[in-house]
Amino acid sequence: MPASPFIIIAIDGGAASGKSSSSKILAEKFNLLHVDTGSFYRHITYELLRRGVAHTDATALNAALADLKFGTQLNGRSAQMLIGGQPAGQEIRSQDVNSHVSHYAAIPEVRHTLLAYQRDQVNVAKQHNFRGLVMEGRDIGSVIFPNADFRFFLHADPAERAKRRAAEGGQDSIAERDRLDSSRKAAPLVVPQGAIDIDSTFISLDQVVEKMSALIAPKLP
Repeated sequence: MPASPFIIIAIDGGAASGKSSSSKILAEKFNLLHVDTGSFYRHITYELLRRGVAHTDATALNAALADLKFGTQLNGRSAQMLIGGQPAGQEIRSQDVNSHVSHYAAIPEVRHTLLAYQRDQVNVAKQHNFRGLVMEGRDIGSVIFPNADFRFFLHADPAERAKRRAAEGGQDSIAERDRLDSSRKAAPLVVPQGAIDIDSTFISLDQVVEKMSALIAPKLP
């Protein structure tokens, strides 16, 4: 029998739409490398704030971005970004990072800095013998991997997403994050043309994963 193809799955959506939970389950189910690009932007945001670089200071920002050295280590089936050889901890989930991440993520230079690194996660997955890659974010199916084998977009009612984030102990302003991410000029949060749109407001996580798995499974016998 021929070997199974290496597949790429893109999952986009707003905060607390179910991207991370469904991505992790798919990674476990199909032996895929899970990549949370939101954590990449959080890590960069934390590092820039630590260095005292304001998102409005273009000169300092560009100098800092040029100085960043990225690497990847595996945490189970998940890729963890290293900056200067150091992984991020829970500090990237702080209220300070929550309130700043969308501002930094809207800057074209920040997104350009991460573009090649994100795409290179395919090589990380292949080097570690994963059957594919499942990458979650806000521009995966539209910018990072527009030709991914599967492109999903998850959405849910803002009130439901706010409830989910609060249950996780998070403090995101869901509506404000949506507004900033959807209105930015650089790679805005959009439903990619041709993506499979799933409303998770009134269905369980298991049902979301079942919908995705039914499409993916025939490609990975």
